[in-house]
Parts: sequence; C-alpha cells; structure tokens
Amino acid sequence: MAEASRTSEARRDAVFARWVIFSPARSRRPTDLKSHGPANPSPGPDDGAPKPSCPFCLGRESECAPEIFRVPPPDASPPWRIRVIENLFPALRREAAPPAPEDEEPVGAGECAVRGFGFHDVVIETPHHEVRLWDLDAEGVRDVLLAYARRVQQLAEHPAVKYVQVFKNQGASAGASMAHSHSQMLGTPFVPPSVTSRLNCMKEVFERSGKCSLCVVPSKDILVSETHNFSAFVPFAASYPFEIWIVPRQHSSYFHETDQDKVLDLAGLLKSMLHKLCKQLNDPPFNYMIHSAPFGLSSSCLPYTHWFLQIVPQLSVIGGFEMGSGCHINPVFPEDAAKILREIDGSV
Repeated sequence: MAEASRTSEARRDAVFARWVIFSPARSRRPTDLKSHGPANPSPGPDDGAPKPSCPFCLGRESECAPEIFRVPPPDASPPWRIRVIENLFPALRREAAPPAPEDEEPVGAGECAVRGFGFHDVVIETPHHEVRLWDLDAEGVRDVLLAYARRVQQLAEHPAVKYVQVFKNQGASAGASMAHSHSQMLGTPFVPPSVTSRLNCMKEVFERSGKCSLCVVPSKDILVSETHNFSAFVPFAASYPFEIWIVPRQHSSYFHETDQDKVLDLAGLLKSMLHKLCKQLNDPPFNYMIHSAPFGLSSSCLPYTHWFLQIVPQLSVIGGFEMGSGCHINPVFPEDAAKILREIDGSV
C-alpha cells in the first residue's frame, strides 16, 4: 500500500493484545517526523577527565552508591569499562523484608499494601561522559548486555524476586536523570500486570494457532534488518512511531540465558538500530526495555514465552484518549517506518 493512499486503520497485536489506531492524517509525512525536544548532547572530544558534576565518570566512584560488580574486575587492568551499582534513590529497597502472602495489608475493597522490597540497580555503560551506548563498538555493547544478563541471573537466584525489568532511558524527556550513558533494572517480588497480560495474550494465540506469537517470521514490509540470530522490525501494531522490536529468531524464553556468541550478534544489531533512529529522527530521546519471562515459569508456559527487546523513540506525548482507553494513536504506519529505516545506513 503506497504511503499516499493510507487511510486510518485499527490493528491489534498478538503480544500485548493492544489496539492501535493508525492515523496518518495526524502527522506530516513520516520522513518529516523528528525529535523537537532538547537534543541529547552530541559526543565531542573526550579527554577522559571526569565532568565536574557527574558521579558516573571515571575517578568519581566513591561518590556513587555501593558497587555490585565491574567489568573487568577490580584486580584487572586497565580500569573498569562497565560498573553495576545500587541505585542511590531506589524505587524498591533491598534491605526491606521480602513480603509474604500473609503480610498483605488490606486497604480497601480489592486493595492491599506490602513492604517495598526489591532491587533497583544501575549499569554504567562507559567510564566516559560523552560516549553514548551506540558509540561503543559491537564488543562494547555486547559487554553491556552481558552485564545485564549476569545481574539478572544473580537476582533470579533470590527466592523472593519474581521478575526483573531491564530498561534504558536516554534523554531527560525519556526519564533519564543523568546524562552519562547508563541503564537500570528493577527486581520485583511480584510479576507486573503488563507482563501477566503479555503472557496471557501469547498463551491465547498459542492455544488457538499452535504457534508462538514471536516465532512467526515478520513480513518483509515491516522488517528493518536481520542477522543469523535476530530480526529487527517495526511491529505490525506498533504503539509508537518508529518503534522497533529486536527478537531472537530461535525460540527463547529468558534473555539472561542467551549465549555469548548470540549476544554479540544482538549487540551489533542494537547498535545499528539506535544509530538509524539517531540519524533519521534527530537524535531523539528514547527508551528500550527487555521483555523476558518471569522466573519459575512451569515448563508448559515456555513454548509461548519469547523474550525480545523493544525500542521506543519519544516523539509524541501520550494524551487523554491513550491514558483513558489504553489504545494508542500512531501517525506512522509500520510499513512506512520500516521502509524509511531500511534505507538509513546503520553503521557508525
């Protein structure tokens, strides 16, 4: 379908069970859609010196919350390339006692409250302030992803942690409070409702079709790029303009179980997708999230549980209709976004 002939259309996806309205009349041409928020700082010459106000820079380690581990380890040389630390202002606290079912405190009809136990960690992706994640080489991005996997595995061994959400906020309007490139993860004592909803939707599709929603090969119209192990595409019912999903081509339930060779493949593709978005959309603020399986799933759930990485450029504001209905309005059809992104050189 040619871009000029597009009319409004509603689509429902087979992973989140969300309806999305595609309304190209609400925007200019897809190629004109750019970030107009405060630009993320462009990388400039980096003399290696720490910035005066940034505790994430090399040499300022004592100003951070306690370190969990670093890459390479402390006794190695040269100095660290990645540090995983506790969050200085955690949403959940590791020192709190884990909640038990009998600890639920009734508040009102159907409401309850428990202690705010959990883990909230930060992954400092580089010691250098001006370096962004996609400025690293593929091996550097791989090491960041492996640091995620290592910490997720550690948290999986805690009996009270049910789920870990790995995420990156890039840019102030995407929720980043620090300009220095970093990611975060939250380990929760419950399975978040959006995760439960995702699994229920994928179970429904599997029981009806016998297929995992994410094992179905994406249409070439929405495919952006692929490697031997991963596909990057704009989802059929993308909630956000220029949203990208990176999905393992072989069925896999848990991100942290991905082997190192495949992680290098993922790193190169992630680096390329972030560079494409930066070039096409004027260095937009963005979020990415790794959607993995909750810990301790029964073996019967694994055939329809498939992890993936979701990248969301922040190009529009969520309005009252979206908040009230849970139904997004996207001004760019996935096929058009994918075509534009395919034509952008993703190399750095």
